[in-house]
Amino acid sequence: MLAYAVKRAFAGLSVLLGITVVIFLMLRFIPGDPATAVLLTMVEPGLDSAQITQGDIQQMREQMGLNDPLPEQYVKWLGLVVSGNLGTSLRSRQPIVDELSVRLPATLALAGTSLLVMFVIALPSGILGGLYAGRPVDHATRFLSLIGESMPSFFLGVLLIYLFTIELGWLPALGWQRPESIILPALTLGTGIAAATSRLLRASLLDTLSQPYMLMAEAKGMPRRILLFRHALRPALIPVLTSASLVAGGLLGGAAVVETVFAWPGIGRYVIEAISGRDYPVIQGFTLIMAAMFVIINFTVDMLYRFLDPRVRVEEGNHG
Repeated sequence: MLAYAVKRAFAGLSVLLGITVVIFLMLRFIPGDPATAVLLTMVEPGLDSAQITQGDIQQMREQMGLNDPLPEQYVKWLGLVVSGNLGTSLRSRQPIVDELSVRLPATLALAGTSLLVMFVIALPSGILGGLYAGRPVDHATRFLSLIGESMPSFFLGVLLIYLFTIELGWLPALGWQRPESIILPALTLGTGIAAATSRLLRASLLDTLSQPYMLMAEAKGMPRRILLFRHALRPALIPVLTSASLVAGGLLGGAAVVETVFAWPGIGRYVIEAISGRDYPVIQGFTLIMAAMFVIINFTVDMLYRFLDPRVRVEEGNHG
């Protein structure tokens, strides 16, 4: 187990190192000069940006190290990243780490609660669909899943606000002033991803139950319900975990539409504003953090695979 964990951790670090190269080069070759962008943020309102001279641009490029060879720029930037310095925002002139750390708790809370909502909805409906395939219960869960998948998140969010805030007055709609403020945005995000997860779990369960060893156990008289919960559910959760890991990464990236609808103070809105303002250091730092989170999530899911599916351990032993 330890050797497998070390191997996967080394692979994750290698991927992350490659991502740093891609991020660094991508932002160096996109149109626009970072030095000019910095100088434009320093121009006072009402003044003509044409007052920025070529000499000012060259001086700023020298200060930012943009005249150094690319390998040297990369090594310096990577050293800063390793030390926890992601640079300074061009708009606010504040350290990016500080700005992200203020907004990250709200995004983590929303992502975690949305995943909880997803599992609470998807697991029972997917299991019912697999257990009673072709029956009215299965048709009902598939119909509801189809509605959930096809409904845009912004529409569902507005609908929930109208119902629970305007009509019933039960829940707050905007911001994060109270603990219950997270309920509506989490329901909006969790319901949409629960629909797809439920259909995936149902299909995975039916595939697992159709395996020869499952059919043999059922032919010998083992009830289908016991067969499902004792033997089929764990391996059937493998594709669900894979899907959940991708969903979790997307949620941590900030569901910008939902955060905008509910005025949620997360990193999604922050990054959208950075993109519209061409704040390159923020985009670069955010992309790197999201890549690191994806690597960590995938590592965690790889470890869970070994617990859920014994075949993973068997295959590893054969390769070893």
